[in-house]
Amino acid sequence: MKNQKVLTGITGLVIGAIAVLLVVLGNPANMGFCIACFIRDTAGALKLHTAGVVQYVRPEVIGLVLGSTILAVAKKEFQAKAGSNPLLRFVLGFFVMVGALMFLGCPLRMMLRIGGGDLNAIVGLVGFVAGIGLGIVCLNKGFSLGRAYKVQPLEGAAFPVIQVVLLVLLVAVPSLLAFSAEGPGSMKAPIAAALCAGLVVGALCQRTRFCTVAGIRDTVMFKDTTLLIGFVAVIVACVVGNLIVGKFNLGFEGQPVAHNDAVWNFLGMVLVGLGSALLGGCPLRQLILTGEGNVDSAVTVLGLTVGAAFCHNFGLASSAKGATANGKIAVIVGLVVVAVIAVCNICYNKKKAEAK
Repeated sequence: MKNQKVLTGITGLVIGAIAVLLVVLGNPANMGFCIACFIRDTAGALKLHTAGVVQYVRPEVIGLVLGSTILAVAKKEFQAKAGSNPLLRFVLGFFVMVGALMFLGCPLRMMLRIGGGDLNAIVGLVGFVAGIGLGIVCLNKGFSLGRAYKVQPLEGAAFPVIQVVLLVLLVAVPSLLAFSAEGPGSMKAPIAAALCAGLVVGALCQRTRFCTVAGIRDTVMFKDTTLLIGFVAVIVACVVGNLIVGKFNLGFEGQPVAHNDAVWNFLGMVLVGLGSALLGGCPLRQLILTGEGNVDSAVTVLGLTVGAAFCHNFGLASSAKGATANGKIAVIVGLVVVAVIAVCNICYNKKKAEAK
């Protein structure tokens, strides 16, 4: 256990350091790694939405999945499995993305923003913890999406193979993709550096089971702080790294790709925390699980992708100017839908248990 805590801490430090390095190499400020933003950019590159400022196939995402796959295969932990309420996972993934694009970042970017001095992200952190807290209540009441079952290896390998295809398109036939000429989508580290960063982080996260949600959940439910150490280590590495490169900016105003509407930063991350807790892992963890052959997590990532496209096609995503009216409605709808899913699931599982 002690060795696992040390390795998890090292993983967090490496993630934070790599995130700062990627910003230095060209990624948007406080966005060295953002699963929500990078999935959104990739959806734009595939022309699933038409927001011209956020279109680029992010090699970091490809690297995360393939890094996890490579290590899982090497450790003989690759196991194709599916069947754990895939459609509900799709819906939950969809609304996790709605919350993330209200806040303008996934839980990982929330940590990177804190490490860059963005105090708006502290508000997001409070909401994230509150959402996980609600999720823990649901888990204690009996919420469960059920077990997954073994499926043919080809099904488990499909998502990693898709990532290889995206990499080939990006490198060999970029004319088929959309690319941002301005905005966050136009800010990018070199492909080789971004891909290598993703491979390293993907392998480390597969090895340690790193998850931003599990760090808080396990601390509350099981008094196990192993993953929380990694959570804190990411922030520490970012603070130190940003101070070294002169990109630490403490305050609420003038933060890159962020807004300071506290209420909606809070509620957006409540939705992210609650949805991720019910899914059993944050967006980063879902990507890592796809690399291990988990088809249900792949369906969740598809939900995130469709959610990102929907948010930008229908004006739900926030911007530096603040939250949109459509986005506010979507977050409230998301909280209601996720709550209904939780209550119905708990009631169903309770009746099922009583029937036995």
